[in-house]
Amino acid sequence: MELKNMVSMVARSGRQLQRYNKGQRQVVGCIPYRLKCTNMGSDKNLEDALEVLVISAQRKGKGMLFPKGGWESDESIKEAAQRESLEEAGVCGTVEGQLGKWSFKSKGNDGYYEGHMFPLLVKEQLDFWPEKDIRQRVWVSVPKAKEVCQYSWMKEALDLLVTRLESTPSSNL
Repeated sequence: MELKNMVSMVARSGRQLQRYNKGQRQVVGCIPYRLKCTNMGSDKNLEDALEVLVISAQRKGKGMLFPKGGWESDESIKEAAQRESLEEAGVCGTVEGQLGKWSFKSKGNDGYYEGHMFPLLVKEQLDFWPEKDIRQRVWVSVPKAKEVCQYSWMKEALDLLVTRLESTPSSNL
């Protein structure tokens, strides 16, 4: 096994280090993405070149989503985003500028959450990661991600990512 694939095989658990803001648990997530072709001409559509990584929810039958989880007090927000992407999806890369912040109600209880989302330009996809045995990961198109993603706030973040990438000069893609 290559050294780069030797990550801690245990995801963080427990809530003792969780951050809260006015009673809302703070969670951080990423939209892992890649571009199928890096030379985008004027005849190329960004959505044809862009793929995003969705993962299965931990609970069976609860749909697909982007990696996200608790932001802990011993890490920066970008470190939390990177950790969640590694633990849940087994991908590493560059965490880019924040897409936004959303307040949403938990699907599992009556709690409210504050969700922060970032784009993650994937540089590496690992064969082994902490939640490999409990999650599936799938690269999909933007329209497919909007169809299968269970959270409306994550779909909004995806729209913001597409808008941001469309406004980036193609020489930077």
